[in-house]
Amino acid sequence: MIPKSFDPVKVGVIGLGRFGRLHALTLARLAEADLVALVARRQASLDALGAELPGVPGWTSLRQAIAESGAEAWVVACTTAEHVPVVRTLLEAGKTVLMEKPVADNLDEARSLASLVRPDSGNLMIGHIVLFNSEFQQLRVEARRRGNLAYIDCVRHRPAGIVGAFPGENPLQATMVHDLYATQALVNRAEPVHFSAQFHRTPAGEIDLAVARLQWADGLLASFAASYLTPAGMAPRGFDRMEVFGAGWSARINPNPRPIEVWDERATWPMALEIRADADGATGMMAEELRCFCRVARRQQEVPVGATYGDALQVQQWMDRLASGLDDGQKTAG
Repeated sequence: MIPKSFDPVKVGVIGLGRFGRLHALTLARLAEADLVALVARRQASLDALGAELPGVPGWTSLRQAIAESGAEAWVVACTTAEHVPVVRTLLEAGKTVLMEKPVADNLDEARSLASLVRPDSGNLMIGHIVLFNSEFQQLRVEARRRGNLAYIDCVRHRPAGIVGAFPGENPLQATMVHDLYATQALVNRAEPVHFSAQFHRTPAGEIDLAVARLQWADGLLASFAASYLTPAGMAPRGFDRMEVFGAGWSARINPNPRPIEVWDERATWPMALEIRADADGATGMMAEELRCFCRVARRQQEVPVGATYGDALQVQQWMDRLASGLDDGQKTAG
């Protein structure tokens, strides 16, 4: 429920690709937000979205948009290579930022923002919609209430066509990262003590499957599989599953695709993700993430576990260790 005194946050969106567009459409339909700026590298991108969001001003210059738009908070959804310079410009201007993950392509670049981020990360929230998925939110409630976690198993498979469309893209960084963040939230940021990972490659040498395992000092094990292996006949964004086992209890969520299926010449999954934004309003995990961001911008809520700058650095360190393909057996994490 929005506090009666809540003043909608003036928000801008930078980067109008697939997710940037969804952020903009969602913000335009939230009572907590006032979408006042769109920023893109090309005027054509602004013109295309302008047809869906008439009246929202756009810029191809970020500094001009900061000076002229009146936006107090920004969603950064541009390419990963642009994240750090764009976010640095916004933080130096005193703005509150929601940045789509990852922070950067490498850990050193990600760490370069540290001097600009408040200790509570209140001016920099990491965009991670999986944390706001309704099924995962309930799973976190169950895990907190029941406790004594013994095993977490995460599966996240995507279409085989991605290998050809995006050569060199490792499913560990592109898809498994979602489950690493979700697990980080379930264990409340506890650092693993053992890491191991293996990869399967296509005949051309591209990685199409990553399998990893983490272990914590209390004995908890977590396994992860992420791939580009699903055939064309399956849901267009593959499928996700997470299972959690504790002392005397277990739980399973299947957040993707959502349950609705439609058939004509073939099966389709119109809600591959829990994201909806139309003329009647916005619902689902992106809407809840952006509502949270607006409360953070108004300092009515702390950045949640899994979405702070420190959380992003921790998961990026996990990915660096796993991406090396190491199997450290009895070695402890450094």
